[in-house]
Amino acid sequence: QVQLVESGGGLVQAGGSLRLSCADSGRTFSSYRMGWFRQAPGKEREFVASISRGGDETSYADSVKGRFTISRDNAKNTVYLKMNGLKPEDTAVYYCAARQRFVSKYNYWGQGTQVTVSS
Repeated sequence: QVQLVESGGGLVQAGGSLRLSCADSGRTFSSYRMGWFRQAPGKEREFVASISRGGDETSYADSVKGRFTISRDNAKNTVYLKMNGLKPEDTAVYYCAARQRFVSKYNYWGQGTQVTVSS
């Protein structure tokens, strides 16, 4: 069973940085592709970044490319999202998610962590 818990959110000024973490308490973390998504008030949830099971392939939304970096440590069952150059429009609840192999949708989700960027 996958249980995802995010941490690291908070309030930061524009231009600042944060690192989000998402830990899985299960034993199969390395078998899942991991992703970060976000949802701003009044908006649909959107994709931010994803990383392959082994960590050798990553994908980013255009809006965060060059500013955010996704990484994972399978020994620690943790995926990270390093966010640099934060903008007020990055304000949202950030969720991590896990996708099983051969499954098209992310089927496990964390509870979310709030990121607020002040101008």
